[in-house]
Amino acid sequence: MSEVHVLDHPLIAHKLTQMRDKNTSSADFRRLLKEISLLMSYEVTRDFETKTVAIETPVCPGEFPRLKNDFFTIVPILRAGLGLVDGLLELLPEAHVGHIGLARDERTHEPVEYYYKMPPGVENSLIILVDPMLATGGSAVDAINNLKARGCKNIRMVNLVAAPEGIKVMQEQHPDVDIYVASIDEYLNDAAYIVPGLGDAGDRIFGTI
Repeated sequence: MSEVHVLDHPLIAHKLTQMRDKNTSSADFRRLLKEISLLMSYEVTRDFETKTVAIETPVCPGEFPRLKNDFFTIVPILRAGLGLVDGLLELLPEAHVGHIGLARDERTHEPVEYYYKMPPGVENSLIILVDPMLATGGSAVDAINNLKARGCKNIRMVNLVAAPEGIKVMQEQHPDVDIYVASIDEYLNDAAYIVPGLGDAGDRIFGTI
């Protein structure tokens, strides 16, 4: 079973409260989302393996740690996932960025992939899949299905806010994918919005309310 990591840092909680406020502007919402994603990235990368390398400092030679694997791919689920990318890139500027876009067919209710663009060899990289909200879990499950179908195995899910229902679906469908969240909220309402949540993250990021 996958692990759920709740990153309850006081700065994350403070900034998330500001994002929940319905009076927060799109500009401030985007800024806060970038700041939280940067703070979250410290925990998402905490267990990255290192190796010892020999270098020479201005004072003397020595052996010091360096990341063992430097092939990372940040993959936002379009469109709201784009809001988390800049903060992660602040900490991991060498990371690649892929994109995946999914929509529901109104007739069949099945997911339809309308965009998929990844760096060459992505199946060998550690993938950090990002989306501000984990509500029903449907989009996350579909995105991971599509990544795995192309040979990707090492995947982590990063969300700002999650509903218990979405976490349950994710753990049932992808028990090998750990989940990192800033908050687990109470439940989903009848319209599949997270309660208390923060509304439609995509609309609030891009000012399309």
